[in-house]
Amino acid sequence: MTHHWGYVGAVSAAILFGLSSTFNKIALGEVDPMVVAGLIYLIAGVFLFLVSLSPLHRRILALLETPTRTEPSMASKDYRVLGLVTVSGAVVAPVLFIYGLSQSTAVNASLLLNMESLFTVFIAMVFFRERGMKKDYLGILLLILGAVFITTRGEFQSLTLAREIVGNVLIVSACLFWGVDNNLSKLLSKKRDLPHVVAMKCLLGGGILLLLALLLRADFRVPAISLPYLLSVGAFSIGFSIVLFVFALREIGSMKTGVIYSTSSFFGAAFAFIILREPFTLIQLIAGLIMLLGVYILYKPR
Repeated sequence: MTHHWGYVGAVSAAILFGLSSTFNKIALGEVDPMVVAGLIYLIAGVFLFLVSLSPLHRRILALLETPTRTEPSMASKDYRVLGLVTVSGAVVAPVLFIYGLSQSTAVNASLLLNMESLFTVFIAMVFFRERGMKKDYLGILLLILGAVFITTRGEFQSLTLAREIVGNVLIVSACLFWGVDNNLSKLLSKKRDLPHVVAMKCLLGGGILLLLALLLRADFRVPAISLPYLLSVGAFSIGFSIVLFVFALREIGSMKTGVIYSTSSFFGAAFAFIILREPFTLIQLIAGLIMLLGVYILYKPR
């Protein structure tokens, strides 16, 4: 497996996750947000567990194999890291974001979600001593700027950051926990059986989220029309997307993977335009091309 496949994994993960925003939007019209969050993680865990029992499992392991950098099994310390990753990225962050979104505006939330990339880069540099070349920082800057313009459509006059303070703080806090999740997941990326590791994370996270939804007396009704969207998001936009994301962490590090993953906002906007007929502005198109240029700059040799 070459370094090239790390970039392929990161972009593929972003494409799959970008699809989730469209499908989740359809499902959220009928299902409680907490229930949606819990179900898609639980579905992802069950799906990956079933894959691990099928002949497809061996093929996936062969594709993701990096003999010089993989470890065959989980040690006791790895389960502690898995617990932290699950709590931070699959429980605390989603809950903070859901409640933050309920107390903020969609434009505010879209802009502030880009803090996840900044936190991922900052934590990788400060705590994990990741460094890049000068051209890498240019690529990171282009990716973050592109994400800002895609998610806000350049409508900065609609921002009300000074008013919805509580909601905005909750969203930024969610991004911090996702940034922690992204960096801690790198410690687990060395494991050979990545689908099994991700399955455990998703099963634990989904179970805890559904338990919280039960304690909060959420409405658990799920219409049959919403099931295909929840199943698709769980299996591919969460399950396989996280597997590819963790693989990319192993190959190219947290800093590059985290910012490349922000291209999911571009792919999400494109899918929303194709499937939901939502507006896709010239500003978003230009911003998307800037993000793709950022990915190229990160990828190309010195």
